[in-house]
Amino acid sequence: MRRPPLSTERIGILLVNSGTPTAPEPAAVRAFLARFLADPRVVELPRALWLPLLYGVILPWRPARIARKYRRIWSDSGSPLRDLTVRLRTELAAVLAQRMLAPLQVEVGMLYSPPDVGAALEQLRAGGAQRLLVLPLFPQYCGATTGAAFDQVSAALRRTLWLPDLQLVADYHDHPGYIEALRASVAAHWQAHGRTPHLLISFHGIPERYGGRADPYQQRCHATARLLADELLLQEGEWSVSFQSRFGPAQWLKPATKAVLTAMPARGVREVSIVCPGFAVDCLETLEEIAIENRAAFIQAGGQRFEYVPALNATAGRGWTEGLREHLPDTAHGTPA
Repeated sequence: MRRPPLSTERIGILLVNSGTPTAPEPAAVRAFLARFLADPRVVELPRALWLPLLYGVILPWRPARIARKYRRIWSDSGSPLRDLTVRLRTELAAVLAQRMLAPLQVEVGMLYSPPDVGAALEQLRAGGAQRLLVLPLFPQYCGATTGAAFDQVSAALRRTLWLPDLQLVADYHDHPGYIEALRASVAAHWQAHGRTPHLLISFHGIPERYGGRADPYQQRCHATARLLADELLLQEGEWSVSFQSRFGPAQWLKPATKAVLTAMPARGVREVSIVCPGFAVDCLETLEEIAIENRAAFIQAGGQRFEYVPALNATAGRGWTEGLREHLPDTAHGTPA
């Protein structure tokens, strides 16, 4: 029997990101935080202890302060995280379409805001996808992010009769295409703006106790940083690792990014570049926390030049193509463009 034409085997790719408020206003931020912080993957405290604190203390007060931060980075296109994730989807779909024989469809699902994971999966089902590749946009595996993505995909598929041939990508922290994309991004920034004597590689923090429960996130971050430093031919002392975005009273991974930056001028490092490889696209934690707040702290402490290297954003579409092709069936591959 002849094999059916490849056009009948449609491939669906689901990119999963965390999400964002729909507007830089307290009500929208409150709705986003309510979904985000209520997820047991994100905050692992007992629900009977955590939910009264969340709804009685955090949600009434914190959204107004965070909304002010969002207003500092909001653009005519809306939330940077959503806009840049959609641009990444468009770029990735275009590049893969040039290199694949099988028809494919790429959708974006957000964990805690529209378009949600369930809606994105429904789009792929309606488009006729028979194979599904899920790529959480979190390069270093963490239960609070990648784990949450897998939870939501599984929950959505339990509610439907459609069960595609499914593959989940756990992480890509050391994939050569990802490391090369990071290297090229830092090198291009230095070429355009001048090299600094030190590169700080900052990752989103998590509570220290997660590591005691076999979460490999911290080790993944250090592995990414080491590979990037090696590709940039950096010597010891020319780069370091830190962790940002602490929330709550628990002990978080150290050293803290702001503490590292404010201590640098006193030891003679007055020019620094900072890159955040854990963020696939720029968002509040990079554009406001790093590029505005941490820049100001570094300069106030005596620093003279602060260079933020943007996230890979849509340029990652080309860098990830070969990595994604490894997860797709051999019969779907075309000739590389």
